[in-house]
Amino acid sequence: MDVIDVEAFVADGFAKVEAVVPRQVGDAARALLWERIGLSPDDPSGWTQPVVWTADLTGEGPFGQIVHSERLRAALDAVAGAGGWVPRGSVGNMPIRFPVVPAADDRGWHIDANTARADGGYGVSGRPETLLLLVLLSEVGPRDAPTRVRAGSQRDMAALLDERVLDPMQMGPVFDEAGQERPIALATGSPGDVYVVHPFTVHGAQEHLGSRPRFMAQAPVFLASPLRPGDTTPLGRAAGFS
Repeated sequence: MDVIDVEAFVADGFAKVEAVVPRQVGDAARALLWERIGLSPDDPSGWTQPVVWTADLTGEGPFGQIVHSERLRAALDAVAGAGGWVPRGSVGNMPIRFPVVPAADDRGWHIDANTARADGGYGVSGRPETLLLLVLLSEVGPRDAPTRVRAGSQRDMAALLDERVLDPMQMGPVFDEAGQERPIALATGSPGDVYVVHPFTVHGAQEHLGSRPRFMAQAPVFLASPLRPGDTTPLGRAAGFS
């Protein structure tokens, strides 16, 4: 059985890869993060902020096991092609969301892509495009602030990018528009699961309505070259380029 459903990725702009690492690796990573942020899973009185940011910049211990996972490599090869992506050395930034009211004001629709245009310009920044990995490090149910994903919105976003040059400071209405009629999927799962998200897929955070903090990493994976019309990989097919 393939590690990732490529046709689901092409259709929806994202796909889940279960157990990139065993659950106990995700649990070990979460334990390290509790220590790093100076809070305790057993003392909710310390959970006073809706979001606490931390990061893995070195790939130590369980974080290295995640980014060097053979299952993850196989999934990325399947969607971007062997040699089509740049291996990471660390997991990167991690927003830890707590069940605290009021919620953080950071829940707008957006893309993490640094989107190139067919004419060689860039709509968002001058960096190559990136796949997004949502690395779950805790149990995430529908009420535990799972990332919202507009399934299929990568095609809408690709069409919008082909029509206009986007001003990075005025992106909100564009993201609100792209895929607004699409069904919304939730990035739920268990420690060690990873969602592979297309560069053009519109997604957003949401309010935490549960009782347990949500631990997740947002890991950008740079592509070897920007997406262009004519790309026949699943990345290109997902965007409607081939």
